[in-house]
Amino acid sequence: MDGPGLSLSKLSYSSSEMQFQRGSEELFPSVSSAPYIMSTTANGNDSKKFKGDIRGPGVPSRVIHIRKLPTDISEAEVISLGLPFGDVTNLLMLKAKNQAFLEMNSEEAAQNMVGYYSTLVPIIRHHPVYIQFSNHKELKTDNSPNQERAQAALRALTSSHVDGVVVAPSTVLRVVVENLIYPVTLDALCQIFSKFGTVLRIIVFTKNSQFQALLQYAEGASAQSAKLSLDGQNIYNGCCTLRISFSKLTSLNVKYNNEKSRDFTRPDLPSGDSQPTMEHPGMTAFTPGIISAGPYGGAAHGFPPAFTLQPTMSSHYPGLVPGMPGGLAALSLPGASRLGFPHISAGVSVLLVSNLNPERVTPHCLFILFGVYGDVMRVKILFNKKENALVQMSDCTQAQLAMSHLSGQQLHGKPLRITPSKHTSVQLPREGHEDQGLTKDYSNSPLHRFKKPGSKNYSNIFPPSATLHLSNIPPSVVEDDLKMLFSTSGAMVKAFKFFQKDHKMALIQMGSVEEAIESLIEFHNHDLGENHHLRVSFSKSSI
Repeated sequence: MDGPGLSLSKLSYSSSEMQFQRGSEELFPSVSSAPYIMSTTANGNDSKKFKGDIRGPGVPSRVIHIRKLPTDISEAEVISLGLPFGDVTNLLMLKAKNQAFLEMNSEEAAQNMVGYYSTLVPIIRHHPVYIQFSNHKELKTDNSPNQERAQAALRALTSSHVDGVVVAPSTVLRVVVENLIYPVTLDALCQIFSKFGTVLRIIVFTKNSQFQALLQYAEGASAQSAKLSLDGQNIYNGCCTLRISFSKLTSLNVKYNNEKSRDFTRPDLPSGDSQPTMEHPGMTAFTPGIISAGPYGGAAHGFPPAFTLQPTMSSHYPGLVPGMPGGLAALSLPGASRLGFPHISAGVSVLLVSNLNPERVTPHCLFILFGVYGDVMRVKILFNKKENALVQMSDCTQAQLAMSHLSGQQLHGKPLRITPSKHTSVQLPREGHEDQGLTKDYSNSPLHRFKKPGSKNYSNIFPPSATLHLSNIPPSVVEDDLKMLFSTSGAMVKAFKFFQKDHKMALIQMGSVEEAIESLIEFHNHDLGENHHLRVSFSKSSI
């Protein structure tokens, strides 16, 4: 025990993890090469001593180090940063240092969390928050008064993950937008809320002169995380405040896909009467085009004016203006700085994919990978610039899903860069004009995952992870067969587990997310014999 309230096993506290001078912007002072003892303050009033050796902060660990937190940060807000990626098993708040340590239930969950926030920095009450692996392998806390609040918050927020006693009251959220100065659209809400899980259905309406929405997630945990993170946040600077509660409804019944309602599991629904019926008196004060934003500065492809929303995060992609004070997003008015992940406006279903490895990329490879998030119609690798490709999805929602999940992911040793394209479709080469097989039409492919309305695949869309979900396994194929198959590409198989009740399905954990991506590309639809073709997707679980 290193002091009252907290002991840390095998501590290796590098100087990159601690600000030595309060208020200083120097986050990374020179690192001492020797072990040392550091006195710090936990929860603002508890002096602790940490002893350890120096280790690089980039080495994966279950413990996440969070820096530059706002002074009035709550325990619940810190925990909610980790909940979308897995169970949070421990928390240490260092409020006087504006820092915290979060322990995840697995190293894979921690890797997913650090990987996600490395490209999309979370913004909490106007503050960009920085997230990295800690040098600690484990957090151990006792029952001292200074840790009671953190542990109580942990129990309250993670009990549904840990002991199954408390679960989210509903997968349906009721969202009220207060102080509606600027218009808020169904697509805008989808983009914000989809960061916390798969949105199945959404309905927007006006009631008692208030703009409201009902939004259904695939899982209660997603609804819980979204409510924790977004309740009370502003969509735009100083206005359009989200008030979120759980709905008494257990499911939404959507009849039309238009700007008032959407069922993402039923793309076949008619559009019905799609004229908007906004009753809020403030809405008439705005003419089309006053509030608009394009893609980030420097983008080679443009698209029609639309909202560029930043769901509690600011991207690190080149050309973005960093951290302007704001809520969930900065609104691009004349003279205002633009923030945010590129948003796809209605009708844009073609993506420009750049920074590809020209020696290894093929149309088939992109078809399989992007097909995890939607049905790919066509792929074209550019003839004179083979590190770039155009990928046409079946609709703009699937294009947005693919872009938000795959941007920054490593493919063939290079991080993918994905932006909306100016093209409305991918053109096939004219008859008699060969392009070395660089353009492929997949519009009639039997491998589309989402062609069946209401398919359960809509509920199983997850970010790339090191663990893959395997299905359609024939009875004769055993664990060693599959482990050997996935090892043939040179990748490392770290773990394997059949589903207890159904040996047609299994989980397989690869050595890294990049290896899992390449394994999915190589072995999805692999012929296992007995008329069984293997189905591979990313899993939200770990082994």
